Amino acid sequence: MDVLIVGAGSMGTWFGEAVDARVTFADVDREVAAAAAERVGGDVTDLEAGTTYDIVCLAVPMTHVTDAIAEQAARAERAVVDVSGVMEPAIEAMRRHVPDLERASLHPLFAPERAPGSIAVVRDRSGPVTDELLAALEARGNELLETTAVDHDEAMESVQAAAHAAVLSFALAAESVPDGFETPIYDGLRQLVRQVTGGTPRVYADIQETYDGAEAVADAAAAIAAADADELEALYREATAGWQEQRDDRRDVESEEDSE
Repeated sequence: MDVLIVGAGSMGTWFGEAVDARVTFADVDREVAAAAAERVGGDVTDLEAGTTYDIVCLAVPMTHVTDAIAEQAARAERAVVDVSGVMEPAIEAMRRHVPDLERASLHPLFAPERAPGSIAVVRDRSGPVTDELLAALEARGNELLETTAVDHDEAMESVQAAAHAAVLSFALAAESVPDGFETPIYDGLRQLVRQVTGGTPRVYADIQETYDGAEAVADAAAAIAAADADELEALYREATAGWQEQRDDRRDVESEEDSE
């Protein structure tokens, strides 16, 4: 099986290492493609080339995935997949441009350097090629989380957009404190800030552009800032109840799994 990976950044390189296939990279920066190919033992081709492959994988920023599918899907003989991180637009573009081929959208829920981990998967049109591909990812220790494009994208509004907005807002609002004044809460937030700000700014910008969520964080912060003592207690109880419901739901699922 041979795979064309369009986008030779960290996620494209991870994909090239994780699959059991002959890999070729194409990128707007040919030097980046060459570096990825050297790392995984693959080849390099041009974005404009006409060579076809069993699978075309789009490993481009989520804001560019639909255009990349439109431009590169014709090079796929059997399947098109993406690892862009947004699923509804990607799936819709695949259906439009390769209606007769296998299609899957994957979202590794981890940074490539922390692999293996959980991978959200939508099998939009399954078949032997995508089944083999996903089996190879699972064999490398990844956990496949089967979902729908709608459920995934709705979840990412909280998992990514709101979470990142909250951490970055704290990073911008908080001031440094003398050593020894840290509380467990502050220290936990500080660790999150270091993790988030150690990433790539454009990735976080793309997430905010793609998903709603930051506005809800801003509204909640404004409500807390404007609340008097009684109102703040009410907001606190509201937050506690919401997370308690999530904990109870999780326990119910775990109990059902244990009883099977």
